[in-house]
Amino acid sequence: MQLAFSTNAFTSYSLTDAIKAIAAAGYAGVEIMADVPHAYPPKMTPEKIAETRHAIAECRMGISNVNAFMLKAVGDFWHPSWIEQDRVKREQRLRHTIDSLKLAQALGARTVSTEAGGPLDGVDRDTARKWFDEGILCALDAAEHCCVKLLIEPEPGLLIENVDQAEEFFTRFRSPWLGLNFDVGHFFCVGADLRRAIRRFAPYIGHVHIEDIGADRRHHHLIPGRGAIDFGAVFDALRSAGYDGWVTVELYTEGATPVEAAVAALKHLKRFLN
Repeated sequence: MQLAFSTNAFTSYSLTDAIKAIAAAGYAGVEIMADVPHAYPPKMTPEKIAETRHAIAECRMGISNVNAFMLKAVGDFWHPSWIEQDRVKREQRLRHTIDSLKLAQALGARTVSTEAGGPLDGVDRDTARKWFDEGILCALDAAEHCCVKLLIEPEPGLLIENVDQAEEFFTRFRSPWLGLNFDVGHFFCVGADLRRAIRRFAPYIGHVHIEDIGADRRHHHLIPGRGAIDFGAVFDALRSAGYDGWVTVELYTEGATPVEAAVAALKHLKRFLN
């Protein structure tokens, strides 16, 4: 396993400067935010893609993931979602995901993460599940074409937020181009036994997000070491499950002091890699 840091904490930086800052903090990899102000696909010209690839190569880093969860360029953290009542907005989410898969291919990334449906916002669960499945099926065609895996990220308050719902989703899809973005903090928020959840989803985990969460399990990302998560148990479980991919620190909540947050997180987490 290697540690990466997400650029979504560096929204006051350009993408190139964010990559350089994350490298200087000591990380082996970087997660690219496929949204403004970093790598919103419609604004990623061939020149911008080449500049990004050059910065990553110059810093001798890898790309852990392309994060296509947020879509603040046209909405917010969760909207437009896969399960909007407005079909046009559902199509915006699908188009963003397909464009992000193409961007990942151009950058040389292997995975793209997306939200697990979205907030229900008055939509009944059966209808939401139908719309979500339809959207994912379309996106999987693009994932296969791009040779980039699409990862679903459960989150508190979304259509899929807990272990049982995620497991039910994966029983309906059997594609080598579909997997799980295992966000440690999100599963902790909904009361999951993290060791058990990692074992349960071992065949599907394509990437890991990590952050700390307070003892009250409120969904607010904290710098690792400042909350209640047992990271020793988490890394032991990942090793036991045979996971040897990227673990990306996601601290979009630390936008005021991203460098300090990145340094503090690495200092706390690197002991668990040995």
